[in-house]
Formats: sequence, C-alpha cells, structure tokens
Amino acid sequence: MANFKDLKIKIFADGADVNAMKQAYAEGIVKGFTTNPTLMKKSGVSDYEAFAKNVLKEITNLPISFEVFSDDFASMEREAKKIAGWGKNVNVKIPITNTKGESSIELIKKLSHEGLSLNITAMLTVEQVREVAKAISPKSNTIVSIFAGRIADTGSDPRPHMKEAAKILKGTNAELLWASSRQLFNIFEAEECGCQIITVTNDILKKMSMIGKDLSELSLDTVKMFYKDAQSAGYKI
Repeated sequence: MANFKDLKIKIFADGADVNAMKQAYAEGIVKGFTTNPTLMKKSGVSDYEAFAKNVLKEITNLPISFEVFSDDFASMEREAKKIAGWGKNVNVKIPITNTKGESSIELIKKLSHEGLSLNITAMLTVEQVREVAKAISPKSNTIVSIFAGRIADTGSDPRPHMKEAAKILKGTNAELLWASSRQLFNIFEAEECGCQIITVTNDILKKMSMIGKDLSELSLDTVKMFYKDAQSAGYKI
C-alpha cells in the first residue's frame, strides 16, 4: 500500500454539516466538498440557498458541489444557472438522468458549452461515462462522479468500472470522482484506478490518523476496547 503522503488523489468531504465542513476546511486535509439534497435533509437544512451561501462565505478557494433538485430539464437548467452564480468555486451537480430515466446529456452538453462548472452525478455505468465524455466542452470544468460504493453494494467489484472510466476520460478536461465511499481503503483503491478525486464522509475522515498504524498495536487496542466496554457494562458469567 502506498504511503498516504505519496497519493495524488484529492479528497473531497461529502456532507452537509456546516460545522464539520468548516472544521475539515480549517484542518487542510480536504481539497473540496460535495453535498446533495439527501445529505442536506439529513443535516436538517431547511433553506437550501441560505445554507449554500453560509458555506461559501467561509470556503472561498476550494470547489464545492451543489445539486439541482427539479425533475424536468427546463427547471434543472434554471436552477443550475442560479446555483452557478453563487460563487466562482461552485460546481453544479446534474444527475445523469431524471427520475423517469430520461437522459440529461443534452442539458449537460448545453451547460458545459456555456462554460458552467459541472459535477455529473449518480453515474454507475461505463456507457454513461462515454456519453458524458462526448458531451462536455473544454470550456467547462467537469467532475464525473461514479458511485463506486453503490456498484460494490450490488456484489460487483467497482474497480474495473473505474479503470475503464479513467481510460474513457483521458484526454478530456474532466476529473473522475470515486463516490459513495464505504471505507478508508477506498482512497487507495481510487488512486490505483486512476481517479483524480474521491469523496469521503466525516466518519471516514476521522479514521485518517489510522493510516499506516501497526496491526499488532491495533489488535491490542481492540482487545483493550472489548475489555473496557465489558467492565463498564458490568458483565458477569
């Protein structure tokens, strides 16, 4: 396994907890941020625009992705242009399809050629990557977010998908993002697959200090944890 300091991949924090985002920014580990409506709802965000502008006041020099939430493409376009106006470091997240399964490619192509910075999200197939690669413009900073963790949830190894996606995107200005990470080791897997970015949750960020830890030491720490919890619970046999 490579040393963490040798990795080229950029770590983006995935979440919508303002305090956690500010803390990650202050610590300097992450190189960007992603959010989505589900994460915002989970964090109790009631005013989308107010939340976004609050974050953008604090984080001005790292990319942050905010997602459109309409289901028809005309409304998506209107929302995308408004979101893009919130800050120069904003990437507008556009889902690869709407809820009816209708492709967003024409909207992606239009917004890309107008120069908006985009994050194409909810992608899982290689064919979707091919379509995006053909649609995007060199004028647009584009992130291609493939949900590797969700691919793994189906019992399939996401690494061949990610390696093929990296080949397809080579020569474009798009960056490949490993999304929906499940564990810390995904960072090293994403690097090996040729991804430029990986999103990680706050829970995974908290494990960063464990990278390279001696396994014998970790074994002893685990035994101590079990013993301490058994004692504090008052278990007896």
